[in-house]
Amino acid sequence: MRRVIVDYKKLNRNILNLLVEKFPDGYADRDIISFKNHHNEAIEAVEVKTPDTIYLVKISKRLADSMQSFENPTMEVPTGVSKEDVGEIEDK
Repeated sequence: MRRVIVDYKKLNRNILNLLVEKFPDGYADRDIISFKNHHNEAIEAVEVKTPDTIYLVKISKRLADSMQSFENPTMEVPTGVSKEDVGEIEDK
């Protein structure tokens, strides 16, 4: 099986789709693989597999943003919520 380390900048649509399928709610600390590259630099990545290749996708803030926008490109997130918008919460 082939192993490939992929940087965010070189991420193609197929690998991004695999990431969104495997981590629909985003990745957690337990999903992160840490290792050192040939320059002895610490790398953190998440793993996705195809039948013939294992991809280690380097983690960055941009990766998380890309996964979120790829999953729902029209979603708008409000910048803030006021107490009036939420209303009263009653105890049961």
